[in-house]
Amino acid sequence: MGHRPTVQSIGTRELPRVPSVALRWGPATAGCGLLLAAVLLAPHDARGAAAQDWPPFVLVAGLLLVGLVADGDGLFAAGGHVLARVAPNGVLLYAGTAVLVVAVTTLLNLDTSVTFLTPVLVYAARSRGGREEAPLLYACLLLSNAGSLLLPGSNLTNLIVLGHLHLSGRSFLAHMALPALAAAGVTALVVGAVHHRALRTTVVLSTEPERPVLGVGLVAIAVVTVLVVALRAPALPVAAVGVVAVLVRTRRSSDGGPSARAAVQVLGVPVLVGLFGLAVALGTLGRSWSGPATLLSHLDAWGSARVAALTSVLVNNLPAASLLAARQPPHPFALLIGLNVGPNLFVTGSLAWILWLRAAKAAGGRPDVRRASLLGLASVPLAIAAAVGVLVLSGAS
Repeated sequence: MGHRPTVQSIGTRELPRVPSVALRWGPATAGCGLLLAAVLLAPHDARGAAAQDWPPFVLVAGLLLVGLVADGDGLFAAGGHVLARVAPNGVLLYAGTAVLVVAVTTLLNLDTSVTFLTPVLVYAARSRGGREEAPLLYACLLLSNAGSLLLPGSNLTNLIVLGHLHLSGRSFLAHMALPALAAAGVTALVVGAVHHRALRTTVVLSTEPERPVLGVGLVAIAVVTVLVVALRAPALPVAAVGVVAVLVRTRRSSDGGPSARAAVQVLGVPVLVGLFGLAVALGTLGRSWSGPATLLSHLDAWGSARVAALTSVLVNNLPAASLLAARQPPHPFALLIGLNVGPNLFVTGSLAWILWLRAAKAAGGRPDVRRASLLGLASVPLAIAAAVGVLVLSGAS
C-alpha cells in the first residue's frame, strides 16, 4: 500500500516554506486593520456585523478540527481506497467521488472536504494509473462549492445569510434540498462530460485498503451532524466537540495525535482572521449604506443569484455574504445559490480554492487554476439556472 496522505504531511514537510512571518500573517493584519476601522467609524453597525459573522467562523473551525481527527483515524483515506478498489470503471469511480465529496461537504463543511479529500482522490487516481486525476481533482473543488447548500454548516455563507432567519438545520434542508441537489448534479455532469475520455478506464486493484480507526473521529462526526441539524446556533457546541476530539485523540494516540502545528495549518488562522475582518468591515458598510439592500430589493430570485455570484468573485463569498445580507435580503435562498455556486468562476471566489490548491500540490497533484476556472465558466451558469429554477418552481424563493 502506498503512503496515505495525512494532514500532517500536508501541513509540514511538503508545502513550500513561506518566506517570512510577516507575509504569512499579512491577511490577518489587514483584516484586523479593517475591523478596527469599522469599529472606529461605525461602532454600532460593526457590533451588529460581528454578531452576525462570528458564529460561521467558529463553526468552521470546529468542523475542521473534527476533520483533522477523522483524517488521523484514516476515515477519509479509507473512503478513497474503497472507491479505487470497488469501482473498476472510471465512470463509477467518478460517480462515487461525487457522492463522497458532497457527503463530506454537507456534514463537515466544504473547507474540510477540499482539505482532506483532495490528497485522497489524487492517491486514488494515481493508484489506478493516474488518468482519472483531472476529473477527480476538479470535481473535488467544484462540487465542494456547489454542493454546500444542503445544511447550514456546509458553508459559512449559509450561516451569515441565515442570521436574519434563525432556521434550524432541518428547516434549511427542507428549503434547499432540491436546489442543492440540482446544483451539485449539474456541476458533476459538466465536469464528467468535459473529462469523459479520462474516465474510459477499467482497472481492478487487488490491494486491501487500510482499516480506519472507528473511534473518536467517527463519534465526533456523528455528534456534530446531530448538532448542526438540530440546533439553530450550533457554532459553540460544534467548536467544543472539535477541541475535545483533538484533545482525546492526542491523549489516546501512541504517536501523540494531531500536533498543534497541524491544527493551526488546517484552521488557516491568518486567512480566517483576515476574512473575518473583511466580512465585518463590509457588513458594517452594508448596514451604514443602503445601496446593496436597495439593489437587492429591485431584483427577483434570478437577479439576486447573479449579483451574489459576481460579488463573490470580486471580494470572496464570505465578505460578499456579509455585505449583501447586512440587512435581510428579499430572496435569501437565491442569494445563497449565487454565493455558493458562483465562487467556482475564479480563485478569488472562496477560501476553498486556496485550501484545494495547497492540498493538491502537497499531494503531488497538478491543479491548474485556468482549467478549473474554465470548468467553472461552463458549469456555474447551468448550475445556478437549475438550482434557482427548482427553487422558484417549489415556491421557496
